Amino acid sequence: MRFLDLAATSAAVSATSGRKTKIELLADALRRLDPAEIAAGSAYLAGELPQRQTGVGYASLRDRPPAAAEPSLSVAAVDAAIAEISVVAGAGSQARRRELLGALFGAATADEQRLLIGLFSGELRQGAQAGLLADAIAKAAEVPLAVVRRALLLSGDLKQVAVAALTGGAAVLAEITLRVGTPLTPMLAQSAPDVGAALLATGAPAAVDVKLDGIRIQVHRSGDDVAVFTRSLDDITGRMPEVVEAVRRLPLREAVLDGEAMTLGPDGRPRPFQETSSRAATRGTVSAALVPYFFDLLHLDGTDLLDEPGRVRWQALADTLPAALLVGRTTVTTEEEAAAAFAAALAAGQEGVVMKALEAPYDVGRRGSAWVKVKPRHTLDLVVLGVEWGHGRRQGWLSNLHLGARDPETGGFVMLGKTFKGLTDELLRWQTARFQELATSDNGWVVEVRPEQVVEIAFDGVQTSPRYPGGVALRFARVLRYRDDKPAAEADTIDTVRSLRHAGGADS
Repeated sequence: MRFLDLAATSAAVSATSGRKTKIELLADALRRLDPAEIAAGSAYLAGELPQRQTGVGYASLRDRPPAAAEPSLSVAAVDAAIAEISVVAGAGSQARRRELLGALFGAATADEQRLLIGLFSGELRQGAQAGLLADAIAKAAEVPLAVVRRALLLSGDLKQVAVAALTGGAAVLAEITLRVGTPLTPMLAQSAPDVGAALLATGAPAAVDVKLDGIRIQVHRSGDDVAVFTRSLDDITGRMPEVVEAVRRLPLREAVLDGEAMTLGPDGRPRPFQETSSRAATRGTVSAALVPYFFDLLHLDGTDLLDEPGRVRWQALADTLPAALLVGRTTVTTEEEAAAAFAAALAAGQEGVVMKALEAPYDVGRRGSAWVKVKPRHTLDLVVLGVEWGHGRRQGWLSNLHLGARDPETGGFVMLGKTFKGLTDELLRWQTARFQELATSDNGWVVEVRPEQVVEIAFDGVQTSPRYPGGVALRFARVLRYRDDKPAAEADTIDTVRSLRHAGGADS
């Protein structure tokens, strides 16, 4: 299949808002893929690269050659080129990667380059995520949607499911089952502004889990073999010897456990998330140990528990693991009880709570109302220093905001990071016009602007960051609203931001 045809499908999907039309467009493209191209093609349609790490950054994407006048690339050729780029390493790797990337972009037409930029940058927001692709795969392969979704949730691999469905149909999809050692896409929690709204979603009574400020882990054990996976299904077993040893000591033969790992201070309170994240990324001897805590049990000694109600899975978990390895959990029936559990979690230095419906199965990969997280919300009034042009569905709009805090000593502004989260179409239209009015330069990638526009930003915490000049960055920043009522001189200062790094709960 020509890569240009895939780019045309991506653009068409981005341009339409109708779910049914999106599915039909995607299904048609999937049918036209050669069997050897299904894995890569389905990933591209979902806005993803099969190769998780390519070493290609924004600077490389900016310095690209002119587009080709005529199309020559196939889906298979693009996949092979990106695969070659992703394995470049050693002396001279930067130059070699730049050479390979230039060759790929030089062979791509303007439309193909736009798709490649979106894929490499991770900002291809065309409304064709995995859930929609599952519908398209079912339609293209003429198999029941429920069978496709179940296979996707159990395998956690869209490419595998697409290949199975389009080459073998329902029979091959049915062979995809829970296998100890193969990570599952984890069940996710939606957000609520407070415990009252969360309890309405889950129903009462509900379980209230302490939401730890750690990293999500899924641990598989079969005999003495233990594997640890991240939320994104990456294998980090070698980086977590403490977790491996703790699970290996448990009195069981086979298990799949869902939980969190975090670092603790001498006082037993959680350390900032950044320390946990940094520790999890480190191999070899380290000073800070990671402690695992588990909140769900998906398989135990030959028996799958995915479809059991939460109360059954959690009882099996409590019967199997020592209390020291369990996430704190209480059962509540009223909003007052839920509020008390929330307050206790925050007082202990944790991130918040997750409220869970007692009768719900483990809905692999889904973010539904059965699990609802509640966290305190932090906000800052910051100043926009620059804006990046968008890609995919946001092509032609100014999207990614460069955020700055006021420096009271110099009168200038200190950059804290970027965000494109929380922007509605209405805000995108408004800010595109607004920041073109404030523009001082435009290199085709970033528009630098006069530091005049104040924006209210919600975020989950402040962490140390050598990437930005102020030494700090915001975690999970998202736009709440623009503050036309506030001048830049009244924006929050870098000192305020730095103080939040050490405030109770601010690292959450």
